Amino acid sequence: MPIVEKLDEYGKGAWIALIILGFWTFWPVGLTALMFVLFSGRARAWRSQSRGQWHNAGMRGRRFGGMHSSGNAAFDEYRAETIKRLEDEQKEFVEYLEKLRQAKDKHEFDQFMADRRGKEVQS
Repeated sequence: MPIVEKLDEYGKGAWIALIILGFWTFWPVGLTALMFVLFSGRARAWRSQSRGQWHNAGMRGRRFGGMHSSGNAAFDEYRAETIKRLEDEQKEFVEYLEKLRQAKDKHEFDQFMADRRGKEVQS
């Protein structure tokens, strides 16, 4: 599609202008342009600042949210184990951060109460 390629050359601003003009002239045109930008992966590519990489963005290496097989069972098993290990480490880290936040909150509250008691004694 030469129009799509031309708009890609101009960048994000051209797509936004097309969407706005589409809504302004005839709303189904604007809606169609917006849906095309969203479902073609262009909006995701803009967010990650990887210009020109939006062909198949979001679909590369994924099939319905799952992992795409590499064709090598040993590698797929290794990848699954590694991802599981990383997810477990992430969960432990989040729990650790939560404990740190709770300890900080308790310390700040205890400090507040000590300061408050000190002011009551002085009064």
